[in-house]
Amino acid sequence: MISDKVLKGRPVSLTVLDYGLFRVHANGRVIGICGFLIRTDAGEAVLVDTGFPAKYAHDTAAASAEDRLGAFGEVLHCGPENLPAAQLALCGLAPEDIDLLILTHSHIDHVGGLHDFPQAPILLSGPEHRLERPLYWGDVRPMEWPARDYRVVEGDVTLAPGLEVLLVPGHVPGQLSLLVELPQTGAVLLTSDAISRPAEIKEGFAGAPDPEAARASAARLMALARARDAFVIYGHCPQQWPGLRKAPEAFA
Repeated sequence: MISDKVLKGRPVSLTVLDYGLFRVHANGRVIGICGFLIRTDAGEAVLVDTGFPAKYAHDTAAASAEDRLGAFGEVLHCGPENLPAAQLALCGLAPEDIDLLILTHSHIDHVGGLHDFPQAPILLSGPEHRLERPLYWGDVRPMEWPARDYRVVEGDVTLAPGLEVLLVPGHVPGQLSLLVELPQTGAVLLTSDAISRPAEIKEGFAGAPDPEAARASAARLMALARARDAFVIYGHCPQQWPGLRKAPEAFA
């Protein structure tokens, strides 16, 4: 379990990390795979999600075959430049500079680099933490949870002034979203896969494992975005992704 205020400083910048591109077979949708770097005025660096496993950057076809990912879609692009270390390097950081790793959920495109930050505590939800292994993809579960200091979230938590973690089930039982308050940009809502794209709301989350919970979580997030006048960054929105400011640029 964790208590509030686990960070010393408040957010001063948010950087979108580009972990590659993926095409979903069922609808042909091409989606960006994203992570985030949040920096605080106390010099802290928080990494949110880690993209695909590194094997996809070195031999995409072999990795996809090994994981049977072709049943769902195709990794269109994931090179060495899309791994967390390279994305952090664009921001002047190395993996060992990360002070906290937040895992929004443990699907394959979010959990790939989980083992690569041995010094960083991992913040995740209770439902995820109680899984025997990370969700990864379908019935494929090759990853073990690393031996780490886990900060387990059972509900909404304020990590620091201006940084809130929200438990929003539906896509998975332990899905997390984040609300970040920046000095110039103001509030930014990172929905992660609680809302992959705005059209999911109109579609009623028909493809979600728990559509009712997904609808309730999405309604809650969008109400919060309206109340805080937040800029919303969706989990995998094909229309939003190409125009998003990405590393090394940052929202301040």
